[in-house]
Amino acid sequence: MKLFAIGAVALASLVATAASAQTAGPANPGPAIPGVCVYFNQQLMAQSTVGQAVQARMQQLATEVQGEITPYGTAIQTEAQALQAGASTIPAAEQQSRRQALQQRVNEAQQLEQTRSEELRYTLSEQRRLISAAVEPLLVAIYQEKGCGIMLDRESVFIMNPAMDVTADVIARLNTSLPTLSFNRLPVPAQQGQ
Repeated sequence: MKLFAIGAVALASLVATAASAQTAGPANPGPAIPGVCVYFNQQLMAQSTVGQAVQARMQQLATEVQGEITPYGTAIQTEAQALQAGASTIPAAEQQSRRQALQQRVNEAQQLEQTRSEELRYTLSEQRRLISAAVEPLLVAIYQEKGCGIMLDRESVFIMNPAMDVTADVIARLNTSLPTLSFNRLPVPAQQGQ
């Protein structure tokens, strides 16, 4: 079932750039430009304690969902094999009835998988929203303290002097102000599920 792949993609998006954030730059990065600051949100999500807690909890939730969906797949596969094996011995009316029941079971499994997938996506987006809300005042404070005239997104910058990167400062403050989040899988609000 595709849920496992969706969960893996969601989790990978949290940590995918941690390695790229630590790649070696040039030996001489050039001067630090006064008033120019750079912030890398994906590094914060991958390296902060709250980002790591969200990643770990999302993995647990994906595993729970997979455990909920797997029995459907097993039961469907077993019934499909039984119908195939008994094709010559099962009366036509019974075969038709069992095929219809099997199709209904497949539809239920697909609906459950879609619902759980949407719940996982929504849950992750809500946790990211909470983290972003906690990060925003930290960014404003660091912007003012460092005398930034502009704060650039690290994704928009190819190479820079590391002295202009304020991400580590934001991570340190976030680790203090929001060390973790506790949450369960969230139902998708009706208007967003449509």
